[in-house]
Amino acid sequence: MKKIKSVAIVVKPHAPNLREVLSELIGFLEGRHIDCLLEEAAAEKLERGDGFRREDLPSRADLIVVLGGDGTLLSIARAAARAGAPVMGVNMGHLGFLTEVPVGEMTLALEAVLSGNESIVSPRWLLEAKLGDKVFHCLNDVVINKSALARMVQMRIWVDGLEVAVPRADGLIVATPTGSTAYSLSAGGPILQPHIPAFIIAPICPHTLTFRPMVVSSSSGIRVQLLTGEEEVYLTLDGQRGVTMEKGDEVEVRRSGLELQLISSPRRNYFRLLKEKLGWGE
Repeated sequence: MKKIKSVAIVVKPHAPNLREVLSELIGFLEGRHIDCLLEEAAAEKLERGDGFRREDLPSRADLIVVLGGDGTLLSIARAAARAGAPVMGVNMGHLGFLTEVPVGEMTLALEAVLSGNESIVSPRWLLEAKLGDKVFHCLNDVVINKSALARMVQMRIWVDGLEVAVPRADGLIVATPTGSTAYSLSAGGPILQPHIPAFIIAPICPHTLTFRPMVVSSSSGIRVQLLTGEEEVYLTLDGQRGVTMEKGDEVEVRRSGLELQLISSPRRNYFRLLKEKLGWGE
């Protein structure tokens, strides 16, 4: 990990106690002569006029600290991966699988980062989805889903050019191991350790009960064609962006060359995190 000289701070604007946590974070960093680059919402919270647009921060900073929930982190993940800037998420939301560092351990985790502790860096690969001439990169998942009032949709699924199934369902999720604890988990998909090179293909409420979530190699190419023409269907990317799909449209999904360097808590391993967030053993 390279020496940290500047830190970008991205926030969930309405997080509780945000002003106090922001002030603590900035005081900690400036006390170590590290430049703090605030996104506009963070600067406004502190009544400062030196904020940057969120999308401009990753190319300017050596580290990004997210004060918020997983949605806030996902909003910066793609740009951070492109810029090669590691991201540390401080949980000011609810579950927080990506923003796993508690507020009370924020400075402890930062000390570990600043000391160059490589053991807390968790590489997370992204997937690439193509729809026509549009290309998207996602950390968690690509979802084909119907609108609230639409009937089930039918799709045709191929893996490495081999037809797998033609299911009817409310939708379909293609998730990375990082995304295995997100939407895919609620659809009955398995939990994968982050380093496992695999995709999850998980149907959403399938009409055929025997069509279950599958795990396929991340070296595979997945193709999904929409066969339904009368319903409103969307392609949703990391729960952040969405585009409409028409009958006959095909989505191609494969492993991206992008990788996010996610900072984990020095006090937690992946299984302890699962136990805490999912309440295992309580």
